[in-house]
Amino acid sequence: MYLLVAGIMYGCTGSKQRKDGWTEYLGAPDRNHYSSLSQINTTNVKDLQVVWEFHTGDSGQVQCNPIIVDSILYAVTASNYVFALDAATGKQQWISKISRGTSGNVNRGVAYWEEGTDKRILFAYGEWLTALNALTGEVITTFGNQGRVSLKSGLGEGVKEKYVGSTTPGAVFEDLIIMPIRVGEGEGAAPGYIQAFNIRTGKLAWVFHTIPQPGEAGYDTWPENAYKDETIGGANSWAGMAVDVERGIVFAPTGSPAFDFYGALRHGKNEYANSLIALDARTGKHIWHYQTVHHDIWDRDLPAPPNLVHLEKDGKGIDAVAQVTKTGFVFVFDRETGKSLYPITEKPFPASDVPGEQTWATQPIPSLPQPFARQEISENEISTIAYNREELLAIYHNASKGMFHPLEVDKPSIILPGADGGAEWGGAAVDKEGIMYVNANEMAWLFSLIKAPAGNLTQGQMLYNTYCISCHGANREGNPASGYPSLINIKQKTKREEIARLITNGRGMMPGLVQIGAAEKQAIIDFLFDEEKTEAAGLNLAEKSIRTKSPYRFNGYNKFLDSRGYPAITPPWGTLTAIDLNTGKQLWRQPLGEFKELKAEGHAATGTENYGGPIVTAGGVLFIAATKDGMFRAFDKKTGKLLFEKELPAAGFATPSTYQVNGRQYIVIACGGTKLGTAKGDSYVAFALP
Repeated sequence: MYLLVAGIMYGCTGSKQRKDGWTEYLGAPDRNHYSSLSQINTTNVKDLQVVWEFHTGDSGQVQCNPIIVDSILYAVTASNYVFALDAATGKQQWISKISRGTSGNVNRGVAYWEEGTDKRILFAYGEWLTALNALTGEVITTFGNQGRVSLKSGLGEGVKEKYVGSTTPGAVFEDLIIMPIRVGEGEGAAPGYIQAFNIRTGKLAWVFHTIPQPGEAGYDTWPENAYKDETIGGANSWAGMAVDVERGIVFAPTGSPAFDFYGALRHGKNEYANSLIALDARTGKHIWHYQTVHHDIWDRDLPAPPNLVHLEKDGKGIDAVAQVTKTGFVFVFDRETGKSLYPITEKPFPASDVPGEQTWATQPIPSLPQPFARQEISENEISTIAYNREELLAIYHNASKGMFHPLEVDKPSIILPGADGGAEWGGAAVDKEGIMYVNANEMAWLFSLIKAPAGNLTQGQMLYNTYCISCHGANREGNPASGYPSLINIKQKTKREEIARLITNGRGMMPGLVQIGAAEKQAIIDFLFDEEKTEAAGLNLAEKSIRTKSPYRFNGYNKFLDSRGYPAITPPWGTLTAIDLNTGKQLWRQPLGEFKELKAEGHAATGTENYGGPIVTAGGVLFIAATKDGMFRAFDKKTGKLLFEKELPAAGFATPSTYQVNGRQYIVIACGGTKLGTAKGDSYVAFALP
C-alpha cells in the first residue's frame, strides 16, 4: 500500500516522468543517464546529422545537461542565464537573466517541478535558489523572498561571509528540492550540510548535519565542537543526488572535509565526509551511510551522483545503489540496508610523518567491481613517447608512490588517478541489464605540502598565501596545463575591477571569496600588480579574514606532464569502460579521444582527458562527447565499437540528453569548450536522423 500511495503522490507533484522526455538532470531521479527511446539504433546511428544549433550569445564553459519537458528544452548559458527552446527547432521561447551574470561558477542544469498548471524551473546561481515560471521564465515571487532563498539558510551561524554556491541541480521529491552545495576547500570553509526546501514556499524543510553536532551519530569521529570551529568545514554533497521515489530515500554523495590536504585540525575518521548517505527524503533522517575514504587528505570527493540500479546476484533480484569514485573503485550497496554486494576489506596504508597529521590506519578496498582506472604505475609506465623521459623517470623515482600514500612536505607524491579522477562529475550511465558505462581520466598528478611562508610579509602577500597559493603557486606562475592560470603580469591583461569581481564571485573551478572585504581585495590586487609599498608588521586589514592555523599549505594541483604537455604516463589517458554490476566484471574498455598530432606520429587511440558523462539508450547506443579533441561519438553498448563521430563547433564538456518530439528522436549536447585550453563556444547542437 505504501509503495502505491508513494507512486500516486509522486505522479501528482514533482518532476514529470515521460518516455519521450528527459525531465530531470541525467534523465531521471535514478540518475542512470538512460533513455527507453530506440529510434536511433546501432544500424542507423551512422546517419545522424545536425538538425539545429542554438547560439547563446555568450561563450565559455557550459557543462549543462539540458532537461526536456513537453517538447520544451531548458538549459543555461555560460553566463548562467536560464533559457527555454522549442526542442524540435531550437527556437528560443524565453530567457531569464536573473543571475545578472554575477555567478562565475559553472552550472550543470536546472530542475523541474509541476502541480497542475503550476510549472516551475528551480535554478541556483551564487548562494541563491530561485523559482521561475517554466512557461514564461518570470520569477515566482511567492517563492522565498521575492522568488529566491539563500543556500546558507540551514548552515548555522558564521556562514554569512563564507562562500556557498551550487553547480548541480537539486533532487526533486514530491514538493521538496534537496540541494547540492559547493563550499570552499581551505580553512574557514562553510559546512556542507544537506538542505531540503519546500518548492511552493521556499521554506527550509530539513537539514542533515554532515559535520555532526552533539548528540548526533558520528560526533566522536571529529574533534570536539568541530561543527562550530571556524577552521573546519566541507563534507558537502556538491555532485548531485539520486532519489528512490518509491521508498522515499535520497542518496547523497559527499566530499572531503576542509582543509582538504592537511588534517591536523580535524583529527578522526570524519564520518559523513567522503560518504554515500541514505536519508529519508521527507524528513532528512539518517538511514545508513558508508564512508569510502577515512580522514581524507587527498581530495577524494565522491564526484558524481550515484546510480540506482536493479541487479541479479546469486539468483536474487536486488535494488542497489552504485557509486563511482575518483579512485576508480565502484561501491555497490543494497539500497535499503547499506550492505555491500561485494566484500570490502579495510586495508592498512602508511602513516603520515608530517607533524600534527594523524592519518587513518586503513582504507576500504572493494573486491569487486574491478577498478575502471589505473591506481598505481611502475617505472615501465612512464611515457615512452615523451622527449624528456629521463627527466620524468627522475621525478618518478624521487616521488612518493602508492594509493593513499600520505602527502609529504617538499616532496611530491604521485596521485593516480589524479584530482579529477577516475570518475568525475559527468558520472556513469547504467542500462536496464545492470551494465555500467563510465568514462575516466587516467592522469597522474603531483601533490605536496609546503611550510606556510613566514617572514616580513605585506598585507596582500599574506592574503595571497592564505587564499590563492594552493592553485596559483608561491611564485604566481599557476599551472595552466592543470587549469590554473599564471597571475604573472596580470596587470597588463586584466583591470582591477574585473579581478575584484572574480575574487568575489569565483570562476570555473575557483570558488568565490565572499569573506574578503573591499580593502583586502585591493591589498591582493596591489600584490598581484606589484604595487604594494608597505610591509605589514600586523594584520590590520587582513586579521578578520585570516583564520588559518595550519603551518602547511598545499603546493598546488600539478599534473604530471612531459615537456610537450602530454601526460607523463603511458596511454590510455582517457577511457570508456563497460562493467557488469551483476558480476563486477568488465565487459570491454576503450580509449576515449585522441590527439591529432600524436596520431600523425603513429600514436593513435591515446585517449584524452574528459569531462562530462555518457548516456545509453534502448537502441543499444552509447553517446558521449566530453573529450579534449571536441568530438561527439556513438558506441555500440555491447561491444564498445565506435559507430559514429562528428566534430563539434567547440568541445562538449557536458553530458548529452535525448528526447522525442512528434515521433522524431533527438540528441542534444552543450558545446562551450574553454576547458583544457580548448577554444570557447556558445552553442547547443541537436542531432537526429534525416
